[in-house]
Amino acid sequence: MKVRFLYTQPLPFLMKITIIGAGYVGLVTAACLANLGNEVVCVDVDKKKISFLNKGKMPIYEPGLEEIIKLNVKGKRLLFTTDAKKAIQKSEVIFIAVGTPSKENGETDLGYIFSVAKTIGKYMNGYKVIVDKSTVPVETANKIADIIISHQKKPFKFDLVSNPEFLREGEAINDFMIPDRIVIGIDNGKAKDIMLSLYKPI
Repeated sequence: MKVRFLYTQPLPFLMKITIIGAGYVGLVTAACLANLGNEVVCVDVDKKKISFLNKGKMPIYEPGLEEIIKLNVKGKRLLFTTDAKKAIQKSEVIFIAVGTPSKENGETDLGYIFSVAKTIGKYMNGYKVIVDKSTVPVETANKIADIIISHQKKPFKFDLVSNPEFLREGEAINDFMIPDRIVIGIDNGKAKDIMLSLYKPI
């Protein structure tokens, strides 16, 4: 598969972005946003996975992903870490890209989402745009907001954005870089401007 839009030369950093979750969606999102010229930090609690990624080893196979990750790590646009505090405080935009598995009764398990919300609230040091990439039920954003607020040490403002992914396995890179559509749920003009600016290159 031919992957398009690979930047082989260093670009000026456009935005500082944190991706929480180094699974399929998180890795593809991190790699592609870094490839658009952003400074991206990908965070995960799995130390072994982060160590592998920093050594250039891929925990998953997706055509073109390894090439883009290695290119952007070399260009210092992409970093992998377990240090959530530093990543959150350094970023302007935070993507939540953790798993939402199904429970035995068929309901969505939001435990990982809520855990990330607690971490964001705990370490927040200023205004952030928090983007939910994970698949979640209606009204989850309200619960995320409540958790973030309840765990803040100081009352920092933030905006929540819904930005569901439409990635096909085997075509994820091209689906991200040449999308059929980009869906963004927003209720704030400032967050809207930031998200439009983020996706402007594609």
